[in-house]
Amino acid sequence: MSAKNKPGPARKITISRIFAAPRELVFAAWTEPRHLKQWSAPHGFTIPVSRGELKPKGRWTACMVTPQGEKLWLSGHYLKIVKNRLLVFTHAWKDDGHETIVTVRFEDHARGTKMTFEQSGFGSVESRDGHKGGWIQGFEKLGDYLKTQRPK
Repeated sequence: MSAKNKPGPARKITISRIFAAPRELVFAAWTEPRHLKQWSAPHGFTIPVSRGELKPKGRWTACMVTPQGEKLWLSGHYLKIVKNRLLVFTHAWKDDGHETIVTVRFEDHARGTKMTFEQSGFGSVESRDGHKGGWIQGFEKLGDYLKTQRPK
């Protein structure tokens, strides 16, 4: 196995962000389609389809549309859910089928909510880097979107 394809830390993304919003709202932004459609894609992309069954082994699916109009389908299933604290789910693009694992932790923070995102199991460093760039842009959108929301 070449160093380029070797599994391990090089095949993982970890991103932490502080959002000026309560933990319950940040969790809802990850689990409710009406919120996910507003932020869960890079800049210029849209999410016209986002649906799922929020329970262990529940399936989710989404369609991301590029600025050029190309539809990119992705899906997975939930592995673990602890309301307002933890989400663990699989993530796979329809066209390649390679599954990664996403873990998102939510913690109270003096300025709102600390979100720690991790995605692991990439097939290549290039795939990891592409996903990282997309998630960073999505989290920028999430921060902006949360500023417009009021908790229930």
